[in-house]
Amino acid sequence: MRKISAHFILDGKGKCYSKGILTLDEKGTILDIEDTHGNLQESARTEFYNGLIVPGFVNAHCHLELSHMYHTFKEHTGLVPFLKSVVENREDEPDKIIASAKKADLMMSENGIIAVGDIANGPVAFELKVNSGIFYLTFVEALGFSPSSAEKAFEWANSSADRGRELGISVSIVPHSPYSVSMPLFGLIAAEAKMTGFPLSIHSQESIAEDDLYQSCSGELLSHLQDNLAIDTTFFHPTGENALRSTLGLLPSQNNLLLVHNTFTQQTDINYIREIRGLNNTWFVLCPGSNLYLQNRLPDFNLFRRNNLQICLGTDSLASNHHLSILEEMKIIQAADPSITLEEMTAWASYNGANALGIGDWAGSIEVGKHPGINLLTGLDLSGKRLLAKTRVKKLC
Repeated sequence: MRKISAHFILDGKGKCYSKGILTLDEKGTILDIEDTHGNLQESARTEFYNGLIVPGFVNAHCHLELSHMYHTFKEHTGLVPFLKSVVENREDEPDKIIASAKKADLMMSENGIIAVGDIANGPVAFELKVNSGIFYLTFVEALGFSPSSAEKAFEWANSSADRGRELGISVSIVPHSPYSVSMPLFGLIAAEAKMTGFPLSIHSQESIAEDDLYQSCSGELLSHLQDNLAIDTTFFHPTGENALRSTLGLLPSQNNLLLVHNTFTQQTDINYIREIRGLNNTWFVLCPGSNLYLQNRLPDFNLFRRNNLQICLGTDSLASNHHLSILEEMKIIQAADPSITLEEMTAWASYNGANALGIGDWAGSIEVGKHPGINLLTGLDLSGKRLLAKTRVKKLC
């Protein structure tokens, strides 16, 4: 049994304990939470830390298998050039990909991340997840914009998912994005999702070029499909609506859905999501570090707050970010909007992400019976509960 305390404990659901005491068993399961109301009595049995305790972080969106592409892409040059770079550089020696992925896995663990929603386009990084201390829900992406390739694309994704199931890791077949999945392929993915009930993830409203494609069959993404991927797009007919409205209804409303990036999301889009599937099982994953890296633009955080949306945080990949740290993502958000409290961001970084991935029964919040991982934040403004540039995270269990 272990007792730990700090100046403050944020439980991940909005509650703050002043000098509370956590009692944990040897596996990290929380046995008791004592609210001392700031009156902590000195005890040799209690470890007291100078800082603030939060639950283990959940990285709701990552691409572990792209870790070998660290700093291969120039910043602030846009999404479409980045997609071209990924196509050109993602293939490498499997040993190099795996070695880089292992380093990234360790980096996330050291940064207090206990669970990851990880994107995969194949099984190359699957085996390392078996022995990782991190829980992974692997979103196996199906890609294929041409309707004629739908069955082949789904078969590839399903064979990768089968390999994951053989290894005992959690897998879900998902669409990559509106601009890389055909209508027949959406249908195959939806049928699988209805059968399994697993969470879904999709890159959404990351670029205005998505809307150009669907509204008028024009723009950078159309050129990418034609010139970089050599896809004959003569079959495609624009819907006259934006990408979200054109594709969201193709995904089953009963499954948890993670909409990733949301850089260009507007109020009318949120209204549509509320109408077409509801918001109770819809999560909005924000990856501010990646958004700045690629497009030097951030989502409208206050838009999501005003609508009381379920916000999660992700890092995206080392191909499009300087780090795999949820704490660093929180620093970016606070710097952009100081009105966002640490209590709010902690919920985004832990509780919401755990529920989105379907692991809220054991992760995401400091509650009796859970084993969410315990992180200590040091070097922050304790009186104001504000992150500073020097703030660091340390895993306590």
